[in-house]
Formats: sequence, structure tokens, C-alpha cells
Amino acid sequence: MEDYQLMIARQRKWMFYLLAILVLGWGLTPWQPVFLGLLLGSILSFYNLWLMQRKIKKLGESSANSMNTRGIGTFTRLASGALAVVIALQFEAHFHLISVVLGLMAAYFVIIIDYLFNRATD
Repeated sequence: MEDYQLMIARQRKWMFYLLAILVLGWGLTPWQPVFLGLLLGSILSFYNLWLMQRKIKKLGESSANSMNTRGIGTFTRLASGALAVVIALQFEAHFHLISVVLGLMAAYFVIIIDYLFNRATD
């Protein structure tokens, strides 16, 4: 369980670094709609990552105690993705839609990169 907690902390740290880079890109480059779309998608992706990690932890605990659990929050994660797209479509002048969709996948990129880095060090 301690390894899982370390993995969660690493992934959250990498997401914060990514969000900081996106804020800098939004503030310092002329591609503000692209970076703002990436930022919106990445913020909701970070929320989805946090939600998924919390639900998986509960699933593991309930499995260890031979209890049932409701699910891992797939509908909530899909709804937050739909919310990001609706916001991007509502404010097309501020958000680049494809960047929002790419930002929604940011947590999965972080998970893969975290896995590859830690697989190489083991």
C-alpha cells in the first residue's frame, strides 16, 4: 500500500508541474487559446486522476475486507470531459477545442510516463 501512496504522490506532483508549465505558456506565448484549452482540459484531467485514485483506493480496501463497492466513477469522469467540451464550445474565442481534448488526456500521459520512469529505475 505504501508503494501505491508513493505512486499517487508522484503522479499528482507531475500534474502540478504540467499545470504550472501550461500557465506559463498561456501567460508568455501568443498562443493563448491553445494553452488555455490545454489548461482547462488538464485541470479537469487532474480532477479525474484524483477521483480515479480515490475510487481505486476504496476499491482495494473494500476488496481486502470482502465488501462490495459501487464502482470507480466512470460516469463522473465522462461527465467532466463533457463539461470541458461544453465550456470550450461556449467560449470558442478563448479555448481551442482540440487543445481541450488533448488536455483531458494529460493524466493518462502522466500515468504512462510515471510507469516508464519507475520501471526503468526498478
